[in-house]
Amino acid sequence: MSGNPPARRPKPGVKARSAARLAAVQALYQIEVTGRPAVGVIKEFVAHRLGAELDEGEKLHDADQDFFGDLVRGATERRAEIDDLIAPALTADWPLDRLDSILRATLRIAVYEFLARVDVPAKVVINEYLDVAHAFFAGSEPAFANGVLNTLARRLRPAEFS
Repeated sequence: MSGNPPARRPKPGVKARSAARLAAVQALYQIEVTGRPAVGVIKEFVAHRLGAELDEGEKLHDADQDFFGDLVRGATERRAEIDDLIAPALTADWPLDRLDSILRATLRIAVYEFLARVDVPAKVVINEYLDVAHAFFAGSEPAFANGVLNTLARRLRPAEFS
């Protein structure tokens, strides 16, 4: 008998939700850059991108389509409210409109989860979007996102940190 604990299996749907978060950030970026409505971008992602095969033949994890749609719709519909929450957590030197578009999309989707997806613990939201930030950035952006998200999580969900 080995002294190692058994490997923990992720809960069903965990990878699907992670894939949905990554795709939601990409979709929000596309909405901002193109000005296309969220509903059209969501349909495009569901039809052509979620679970698609990469150039190298590697298949992406199937994303939770309902979760993906909720994130994109919610962050789009509540954008003004979300931006008003993010702005005070930033410095005067780095206002929201000066941030990289992908970083801005990452923060917006994460804050939407803090507000609307109370079924997901705040620390899980932070960790998930740190993974997303690391998928896009190799520099200081993930640390920046971590600081902003920690500040906002404590402000928006103080009971989870007491």
